[in-house]
Amino acid sequence: MAVAQELRARALQCLIERDPAAKVAAVYALAAASAQGECTADPQAALASAAGIPGRPDRPQLVPPLQVGRRAMNTPEGRAMLIHALAHIEFNAINLALDAVWRFPGLPAAYYTDWLQVAREEAYHYALLQEHLQRLGYSYGDFIAHDSLWEMVEKTSDDVLARMALVPRTLEARGLDANPPLRAKLFQAGDREAAAILDIILRDEIGHVEIGNRWYGYLCRQRGLELIPAYAELARQYNAPTPRGPFNLEARRQAGFTEEELQALSPR
Repeated sequence: MAVAQELRARALQCLIERDPAAKVAAVYALAAASAQGECTADPQAALASAAGIPGRPDRPQLVPPLQVGRRAMNTPEGRAMLIHALAHIEFNAINLALDAVWRFPGLPAAYYTDWLQVAREEAYHYALLQEHLQRLGYSYGDFIAHDSLWEMVEKTSDDVLARMALVPRTLEARGLDANPPLRAKLFQAGDREAAAILDIILRDEIGHVEIGNRWYGYLCRQRGLELIPAYAELARQYNAPTPRGPFNLEARRQAGFTEEELQALSPR
């Protein structure tokens, strides 16, 4: 098989694509090729890191999280700022899923197709939010944003166990908790289209966190580690944020967290 058709190499090419629309189209094409058996992963392929990871446009301007500011739901611009923030999260989520595909060798074939599925669904989420943002008179890049999600991706680039523990199981799981109150605010503000998009995102993100949970469990068993102590050590080592409630316990259960893990969440 030609290198261009190897799934992990193509995922890397999608990752370094800077134009959001072109990235979405490339991910859709790669997922379709994979589903049709035209592109498979070589887990042992030695891939060299490329320049320009992650590929992203010149805008939005990235600033520290505290500089992003609050979004008032009682103004159209405030609602657009929130939709923009969500679009930025989903754009970064495309990149993190693609990075999980290409970066880590030696895993079962299902690992790579799982994370390609995540990339495909994150691309769909981004496209939905960008289309809605345009209906509101704005576009992705019109507001400032922060980069904390990708920063954790970079910090965990040396170990797939840390990546599974601290990106899907920590940062994306926070999205399960944040989604319902955000949906309620948008619905109450009269933006039913945005609320419907958040319903789609929550449904799919439960599956994404479940994929992270499943591969975290696989890697822990492979290394002879216990899930909860190993997670606590990784969170300490990589200075991961402490989960803070309120928690969407039902969504977390659907995503594969055990009752013991849910009881260990901080009550704060």
